[in-house]
Parts: sequence; C-alpha cells; structure tokens
Amino acid sequence: MIKLKTKEEIRLMIEGGKRLKEVVNILRLKIKPGVTTRQIDSQAEELINKMGGEPSFKRVKGYTWSTCISLNEQIVHTPPSGRIIADGDMLTIDIGMYYKGFHTDFAYTLAIGSRDKKVEEFLQTGKKALRSALAKAKKGRRLGEISYAIETEVKSKKYSVVRELTGHGIGRKLHEDPMITGYVDIPIDKTIVIKRGLVIAIEVIYAMGRSEMEYEHDSDWSIKTADGSLSACFEKTVAITDTKTIILT
Repeated sequence: MIKLKTKEEIRLMIEGGKRLKEVVNILRLKIKPGVTTRQIDSQAEELINKMGGEPSFKRVKGYTWSTCISLNEQIVHTPPSGRIIADGDMLTIDIGMYYKGFHTDFAYTLAIGSRDKKVEEFLQTGKKALRSALAKAKKGRRLGEISYAIETEVKSKKYSVVRELTGHGIGRKLHEDPMITGYVDIPIDKTIVIKRGLVIAIEVIYAMGRSEMEYEHDSDWSIKTADGSLSACFEKTVAITDTKTIILT
C-alpha cells in the first residue's frame, strides 16, 4: 500500500533532507586514502546526532551501523569495517537520517584519489541516469518513465542495471511501497501513476560488467557483482507536490 504524504509530513521531510545533505557535505571532505570505512561511519553517526536525527540504517533489524560503505565490486549494504580506503578505489556511501518521525535516504559513488578516464565515464553515466530519472518524477507521469530513463542511460554505455536492487517509497519507514526498478519489464502505461504526496528514493544501481550479483563470502549484508566488475549507486529522495518535485536529498 502506497502511503501518500501530507503537506506537513513533506515539510518535515524537507527539513530532515536538508540536515542529511549537510551531513553528506561534511563527510565528503573526510573520505580520502588512508581512512577506514569504520572511521567514516563513526563520523557520520556523530554528525547525524548533532543534526538532531538518528541513523536510519540502525533502525533496520540486525544492522548496527549508520552507513553502508561499498568499495569497487561491492554494490550495496556493505557494513563499515577496518578496511582502509586506498588511492584508486571507487567508494559508494549510502546514508539515511530519521528525523521527527520520517526517513530520508541518499547515496553516491566517487573515485578516490587518482582519476581514471574509464571510471570517470562510468560515474558520469550514473549521474546522468539519475538526472534523467528525476526529470520524469512529476505528478501525472508514471513510475515506468523513471525506470525507462535509468535503463536507457545505463545501457547506452553498455553497462548493466543490477535488476534485483531497486528504489523505493520512503516515509515513516525506510522502505515503503512502491518499488522503483531501474528497468522496464511491463508496458509503461501499466505502471503506477505518480500522485501528489508520493515520496520516493530513486536509485541508479548499475555495474560496469554483468548484472548478476551475489553476497560476499562470510557476510549477511554485503552484496557484490558476481563477475567482480565495478559497481556504483546514485540515490536521491524526492517528494511530489501539485506544482513541483522537491529534491529532499
């Protein structure tokens, strides 16, 4: 069941998203070679608490960290650890904040240190796919248009959408209906119409190689590409109103 938000609920989510963006802007400066992913997570939790919120991910049963920090072939849900970030790594940070009863969610991928042309093109494709998807997130359009925008951009560069992982509704729960895929598998005109009050986390989750994924050895959380190819994720939370789409994160 899709839970549409009221104006007041969206107002609270706007404020929560603003605070989460401030956290992310500070964290960006701390992600560098020589730092462990656990150190980044610790700083994230401290910043979220200072902003008057709680880490959304700690509200997920069994997950005890404030962020998911994935490197290279790791796709999503990787717990922070003592792993040291190295020059040339590609890092994805996924982070959420629970503020006054509502969650907001955000993720992005960046290259650490040295720039590689192949990696830069890969990341630019994901950013472009997210921009294209956000442009379709408007009242009266359909969720399938968002999915088509993601799939089109990713496939244009011969990359692969990780089909098992999707965007989602968000609000009082971190993951709500509807699911927003990064691909189209039914006619777009049969997909859900976007209505006022819909709040969703749109995610572009893709791989440089094949789309198949698998859990990492000895991990109940971390998911990686089955072929070991690089993966990235770009995510923003958005709210639909009568007159505009508000990018919350």
